[in-house]
Formats: sequence, C-alpha cells, structure tokens
Amino acid sequence: MKKLSLYMVIFFILTGIPLLLPAETCAQENGSMAVEKANICRGVINRKPLGVGETFTASVGKLYCFTKIIHGQNHRKISHIWYFGDLKRAEIILPVKSSTWRTYSSKKIQIHETGDWHVDVVGSLGKVLHTLRFKIIP
Repeated sequence: MKKLSLYMVIFFILTGIPLLLPAETCAQENGSMAVEKANICRGVINRKPLGVGETFTASVGKLYCFTKIIHGQNHRKISHIWYFGDLKRAEIILPVKSSTWRTYSSKKIQIHETGDWHVDVVGSLGKVLHTLRFKIIP
C-alpha cells in the first residue's frame, strides 16, 4: 500500500508541474514589458523612423508603425493592429527576440481612406501596451 501511495504522489507531482507552467508564463508576461518609443512614419532606415508625424496626406501611399520594446525578454511577440476609424484594417504579429527590441509594420493607405486612424500595440496576452493616433487628410 505504501508503494502505491508513493507512486500516486509521484504521479500527481509530475502531472501537476506542466499545469503550473502556463501560469508562470502569464505571470511573467504581465511583468514590465513596455513601449519605450512608438511612431507613425513614412519609412524606417537602419532601425530608425523617418518622416515621423501625426498628419499625412492621402497620397502618402504607405505608412510605418515603428515600436521600441523594453523589458521584452520573457515575451515572444507583439501585434500592431491598424484601424481606420473603428474598422480593423490589418493585424501584424511581430516577434520580440530580446529585452530591448525594435520592430515595425507597414500599411498601404488607399487614396480614399481619409480621416482618423490609430494603431494599437498589443502584447501577446491581448493587453494594449500603446496606442498611436494619426490622421489622413485629402
């Protein structure tokens, strides 16, 4: 009987450990990952945003969302979610591969898509880390 009890204890310990791992991952992700810098811009060269602004003409063609993440060592990804008004236009999933990580996404802007836009920078658990608002004018 003691042998059976010992095996049951070992079984519960071994099957319980994997159940704890996702909770640890979630706790780490809720840690201190943050957006240190974020810009809407006309381009990115050598990991630096160029042509940063909050208002762009409809003829801009393409815009970029540049993001610098800090304390990202326990995180695997972020998303850039582009919105035209309240309409979700694109969601780009981007890797985070180190504690400090710079990344960007781009979105083609149609000539008729004038008005208010925003990009939500979202962590891998769905928390909005930062919102960038900008306007497209005729």
